[in-house]
Amino acid sequence: MKSQLPVAVLALAAFSTSVSAQGISSPMRPSAAASATAMPLVDGEVRKVDLEQGLIVLRHGDIPNLAMPAMTMGFDVADRKMLAGLKVGDKVRFQAEMLKGKATVTELVVGK
Repeated sequence: MKSQLPVAVLALAAFSTSVSAQGISSPMRPSAAASATAMPLVDGEVRKVDLEQGLIVLRHGDIPNLAMPAMTMGFDVADRKMLAGLKVGDKVRFQAEMLKGKATVTELVVGK
């Protein structure tokens, strides 16, 4: 039995290397470009802007990638520069993601 163990281990190692080389052992992850195109821009209306805190309150439609229904809520922004020139009542289209456990606007287009 002891003489068969090394042979079995080598055979198993060869098989697992072969399977890994074919990419069967791990699922494919979408590329960054594919992920970005999968997240739609969502319609929203600015309800409040807080430049100091880097926050925006939006009344928004459904956000499919976050499984979030339409509501009014506050978001962090990935870049405070996105808030420059925004005012209450502006119509926007935006993309949001969960970053560091917080709903965060990562893209913002005004007037669309």
